[in-house]
Amino acid sequence: MRYYIIAGERSGDLHGSNLIKSLRQYDPQAVVRGFGGDEMKLAGAEIVVHFEEMAFMGFVRLITNYGTIRRMLKFCKEDIIRFNADAVILIDYGGFNRRIAAFTKPRSIKTFYYIPPKIWAWYQSRAKEIKANVDRLFVILPFEKEFYKKYDWEVDYVGNPVLDAVKAFNPDPDFRTKNNLTDDKPIVALLPGSRKMELQKIVPLMSELVNQHPAYRFVVAALPDLDPALYQPLQGKANVSFIQDDTYNLLHIARAAVVTSGTATLETALFRVPQVCVYRAGWLEYRIARMLVKVEWVSLVNLIGNKAVISELIQDDATVTGVSGELTNLVNDGSRRAGMLEDYDKIYRILDTGSASDNAGRLMVSYLKP
Repeated sequence: MRYYIIAGERSGDLHGSNLIKSLRQYDPQAVVRGFGGDEMKLAGAEIVVHFEEMAFMGFVRLITNYGTIRRMLKFCKEDIIRFNADAVILIDYGGFNRRIAAFTKPRSIKTFYYIPPKIWAWYQSRAKEIKANVDRLFVILPFEKEFYKKYDWEVDYVGNPVLDAVKAFNPDPDFRTKNNLTDDKPIVALLPGSRKMELQKIVPLMSELVNQHPAYRFVVAALPDLDPALYQPLQGKANVSFIQDDTYNLLHIARAAVVTSGTATLETALFRVPQVCVYRAGWLEYRIARMLVKVEWVSLVNLIGNKAVISELIQDDATVTGVSGELTNLVNDGSRRAGMLEDYDKIYRILDTGSASDNAGRLMVSYLKP
């Protein structure tokens, strides 16, 4: 079979690469092409557009880059037809992929959505649109299955790929030595995000936080494809170190973490690292989000746990005083730290239902059989 996969972000590239391996296990003749990144390419996909060319996040940036997005949509639709795809597999990246689904389904191209957009958080009415334009939906959060039942849609819960990645991780025993992290200071992981806009808002806050805690060793999870200048406020500080593209080894040794909201909050929880979630957006984007968001929490940890497992300090609440106080409680042994670790273990058990990529690939191949 011929599979066209569209992953518009770094996380989607990783999930896409694991899915490709699964597809090839159940369909050895699989040919894969699409939008993605280096991980999907290593797994054997022909990448026609790299996700870095599609890094538009936030309402304002979407508007200002509307022309570019339209051109990419046009190219993608034409390329799917040229490729003669048997199936189009959409991975997250809702604004773009929903439009592709509306194009492919009417043309009798099997349309699968793996990791659909978080419409349960906002735009819940879009469930009907997605149902109309997608043949099968593969969800990775347990509560999503119940959400879609409200729309008379039986979807496939396949497990969570983040847990799969954490389970497969093999720690580097020399990580501390290689990165000069052998002193006795508690290690606090700083995960400022993967997008330029996030770093511009969060790194200055983290820089202030570092100044408040000279007794801690702060380690920044930096990404090599981002402009080093984005990390400048944290550079040159005696108690700050940087690691490149090695977040899991950092979380493996961290005592606590300060994390920008997103998938990283779940990764941090699955490594059993107590954390505080912080997020700042542009004024206009935050106001629009406040009007649209339909859920109580922004972090996956709290949504899966269905309670305030971790503190979420958002926008005006994301102050150095607030973050500093919570961080101290998490580094020190006490009821706050112990309770969070207990809740983490419950979340692990909720998600532990087998390999998401294996389940998704197996089901996709089975649905394509005559």
